[in-house]
Amino acid sequence: MPHLSGPAAPAHVAAHRAPAARRPLVVASVPSGHVYVRHLAPEEDDGRVVRLPDPDPDTPQRPAGARWWPPVMLRPEWARDADFDLLHLHFGFDAVDPSTLRELTEVLRGRGKPFVLTVHDLRNPHHEDRALHDAQLDVLVPAADALVTLTTGAAAEIRRRWDREALVLPHPHVVPLATMEAAQERRSWARGDTFRVGLHVKSLRASMAPMRLLPTLVDTVAQLPGAVLQVNGHRDVLDPDGARRDESLAAYLHEQADAGRLELHVHDFLDDRALWAYLASLDVSVLPYRFGTHSGWLEACRDLGTAVVAPTCGFYADQGPVLSYTHDESHLDEDSLAAALRRAHEQRSTHGISVAERRAQRARVAAAHDRLYTYLLTAGRA
Repeated sequence: MPHLSGPAAPAHVAAHRAPAARRPLVVASVPSGHVYVRHLAPEEDDGRVVRLPDPDPDTPQRPAGARWWPPVMLRPEWARDADFDLLHLHFGFDAVDPSTLRELTEVLRGRGKPFVLTVHDLRNPHHEDRALHDAQLDVLVPAADALVTLTTGAAAEIRRRWDREALVLPHPHVVPLATMEAAQERRSWARGDTFRVGLHVKSLRASMAPMRLLPTLVDTVAQLPGAVLQVNGHRDVLDPDGARRDESLAAYLHEQADAGRLELHVHDFLDDRALWAYLASLDVSVLPYRFGTHSGWLEACRDLGTAVVAPTCGFYADQGPVLSYTHDESHLDEDSLAAALRRAHEQRSTHGISVAERRAQRARVAAAHDRLYTYLLTAGRA
C-alpha cells in the first residue's frame, strides 16, 4: 500500500474520481454489522463515511437482520451492479472459493472501485487445514489497493509472504464504552479474596486445544490460594445429546467438577450483555489457542479489566499486554502455562486499558480509515 503522502495510486484507482466534496464516501464493508467495523466510525459519527448495511443473504435487495453470512457483498454479481465508492473486506470469506474471490477483485478493478483488505487472520481459527485460507489470501492480498492489519507482527508476516506493506491500526474497543466504564469502576471496589481463572471452550473452534491445557490448569489453580478455575462451554459440545459433543472433554470436565477441582458452566451461546458480565467476573481469561493471529476476545478482556493468559502462536502479545505461555500446533510448554498463571495471581494486574484511552484510540483509528479512503478515491491528491 502506498504511504498516504506517497506516489500516485494505481491507474485503475486513479480513474475513479472522488465524489463531490459534500457527498459522504459510500463504503461496502464486509460485514458492516460486526462490532469491529462499527467501531471504525467516530464515536460521534460525522457522516463522512457511510457504510452500506449488510444485504440479506436470501433477499439481497433488503438489509440483513442478525444473519449477514454468507456475505452478499462478496458475490461478483452484487459488486458488478451495486452503488458504492470502495469495498473494504474484513471477515466472511471463510467458505468462498478463491476463483470467486478472483472474479470479485476483477469486477472491482474493472469498475475502478478501490479494494481495501484488513488482514485479521493469517491463519483461520475455524480451519483445521490452512490450505484454503492461504489460497484465499494469495488472491486477496496481491489484489488489494491497500492493506490494513492490527499488529506489527502481522505486518511483518505479510511483508515476508507477499512483499506488501500493510498499514498497522490497532483493534478498537469491543465492549460499549458505557459498559466498559461501569465494569472497570465495579472492579476497582469489588475485588475480593477469590481469584477466578476462566477457560471458555465455546463450541470448540478448530484452533482450540483445551484438553492439552486442562490438567495443568487444574493442578496449578489448586495450588494458588483463593483461586477457582471456571470452565464454560456450549451445550452442543458438552451436553449428552449435543450435536458436536466431545466425549473425552465432557467426561473430563464433569469428573473434575464432581471432584470439586473446577466449576463447570454449560450454556447456550451468550448474548453480548451476558458475555460482558461473564468476562468482567473473571480475574484472568486463558486463551486455549494452538494457532491463530489476533483476538477480539482479548480486546474485550482488556476493555473489562480482565487479565489474559495468551499463547505464543499468532500475535496476541502484539495487541496489548498479556501473560504469555508457549503453545502452538505442535507443542505446549506446561511449565510456561503454570508460570503465567502464578504471575497473574501474584501481580493481580488487569493489563487493561482505560475508557479515555479507548475513546482516543477509536478517534485515531476512524480518522486513519477516513484518510486512507480519501487517498484511494483521489489518487493521492487529498
